[in-house]
Parts: sequence; structure tokens; C-alpha cells
Amino acid sequence: MVASDLDRTLIYSAAALELTLPDAEAPRLLCVEVYQGKPLSFMTEAAAAHLEALPGAFVPVTTRTRAQYARVHLPGPPPRHAICANGGHLLVDGVSDPGWQATVRDALDAGCAPLAEIRAHLARITADVPWLRKQRTAEGLFEVLVVERAELPEAWVKDFAGWADARGWTVSLQGRKLYAVPRPLTKSAALAELVRRTGAGTVLTAGDSLLDTDLLLAGDRGWRPGHGELADQGWTAPHVTALAERGAAAGERILRDMAAAALAGSQA
Repeated sequence: MVASDLDRTLIYSAAALELTLPDAEAPRLLCVEVYQGKPLSFMTEAAAAHLEALPGAFVPVTTRTRAQYARVHLPGPPPRHAICANGGHLLVDGVSDPGWQATVRDALDAGCAPLAEIRAHLARITADVPWLRKQRTAEGLFEVLVVERAELPEAWVKDFAGWADARGWTVSLQGRKLYAVPRPLTKSAALAELVRRTGAGTVLTAGDSLLDTDLLLAGDRGWRPGHGELADQGWTAPHVTALAERGAAAGERILRDMAAAALAGSQA
């Protein structure tokens, strides 16, 4: 089973592509997401070919809501399973599994402060700040703030992260988005449930952010790109390959390596 984060791991906005080759040598791109009539997310055509060549099951694992995930159209047939909302929803043929929803609700009730407490605190500490552009609640599970990154005080993020940590929540800053996510809500928990249901053997994983740490640790092998929160912190693990490649080149390398590893495993 190949289970990978999407944004800034396999697919990239135009601003995150980090293409460094001369225009004449730049890779051909495939648009995989359109939003409000405009192309939004891309992968290289070579990456798309590696994705289609993956043997076995491919499972997208994303912090996106179900509606946001539905906008993404990857090459090949639609994946049978997907994990959305940072593990809050386990999709089976595009439909959220109600049994998993109940499991998630029980875990959140027992393991962290309620969402209402986090929202109330955020309302107090973001009143009249100039760097906040938007705030929303994702799937009734966690908070997302859209910020002006250059104006966001590092001390504010550190203080909020410490406050949230004491209440069982994780704070992750990814590009212009700051996530506040309850600690029991993890990609790895949903992946473990999917592995249990399917009986999958070897699991390959990839991700770039703090919210992908548990996903990477849950795999038999993992990859992280040369950009993102984990790269900035120098994070890795014995079974995780820390790539030098950044941007779309990293996504292409991850899928190439995963396809080779999955093929080798299937022939063993």
C-alpha cells in the first residue's frame, strides 16, 4: 500500500513548484485541480506516469476537507480509499465511513480540549491582528487560519503552539496556512484502520509537514521532500529518506522511488 500526503508532497500550487531549470528545459506539467475556473494544483507529467505505474493500492492522505479533496483529479482510476481531514474521514469509494466517524468522535471526546475552547481562544488572540486574512473550521474538527506569512510574528506562533499543546492540540504552519488540530486526530490512526481492514502488507508513506510525522513513522519506508516543516527542522527517521529535491522535483522523485520500491516488493 502506498499512502501519501498530497499538497506540497505530490501536488503543488504554481507558487510552490520551485522550478529552477531554464524555461526551455522545464518539465511538462499536468493540472490536477481546478478551482473557480482556474488551474490550482499541478504535478509533472513524469510524476503522473510514476503514479499510474504504482502496483497495488494508492491511498491519498490529506488534511483537506472532503470537498477540497473532491476537486483533485489524479491520473488513473479514482483511489478506492482516501483519508481526509487529517484522519477525520476515511473514504470508501468516495463515501465517508460512519463507523470510523464514530471512532474519531470518541477519541476526540476523551483526548483533548473541545474545539469551542480553541475557537474562543483564537478569537481573543487574533482580534484586530493585521496578518490574519481568513479563519475557518474544517469539517467541525479543526481550525485553519490563512495568514500573511511575512507579517506573522514567530513569537505568536510559538506562544499559541505552547498553549494548544497543553490542551492536546497540535499547531502546524504550512505556507500561508496555520492549522490547529486535536492531537488524537491523526493520519496514522486512519491508515492503521485501513491496513487492518485490507490486510495490506508493506506500507510506503510520504509527507512534508508536522502533521505528516505520524504518517511517516507508521510506514515501513517513507520519504520527505527537501522543503516544508520537517525539512526546516531537519527531521528524519531511520526508515525515512530525506530528499534534497524541492518542489515538484521532489514529488516526482518520491513517486519514482515509491513505484520502484512497490514493484520490487511485489516481485519478492
